[in-house]
Amino acid sequence: MISAMNLPTPTVYGIPNCDTVKKARTWLSEQGLDHRFHDYKKLGVPAAELAQWADALGWEKLLNRQGTTWRKLAPAEQAAVVDAASAQALMQAQASVIRRPVIDWGPQAPVRYTAGFHPADWHWIPAR
Repeated sequence: MISAMNLPTPTVYGIPNCDTVKKARTWLSEQGLDHRFHDYKKLGVPAAELAQWADALGWEKLLNRQGTTWRKLAPAEQAAVVDAASAQALMQAQASVIRRPVIDWGPQAPVRYTAGFHPADWHWIPAR
C-alpha cells in the first residue's frame, strides 16, 4: 500500500457545481489528500490530457451518455460519436458530456486516471 505522503497531489477535473465532483473532493479532503482542481467551465478541457484519458480509460468510459447534456443533443449529434476522435471533439466542445470527475493521480500512483466517483476502487489510498 502507498502512503498518503508518497502520493503526488492529484488533479481533479470537473465542474464545481457537480454533486459527484463535490463528493469526490470532500472524500479526498477527508482522506487527508490535498488536490488541485481544474474547472472545465473556467479553464476548458485540456486537449492533450483528454487524449491521454481516452487512451487510458477508453473514450466510451469518458463519455457520459446518462447526463442531461448528452440527452439534450440532437439525435444526429449523438449518432456522430462513433470513435475516439469524434468523442473527443464533442468533449472539447461540450465539457459537460465528460464523466466526472476525471482524476489524474500522478505517474507514481498504481492507477493513473479514474473517471467518476468510486472510492471503493481507490483501495490503494490509505484510509485516514
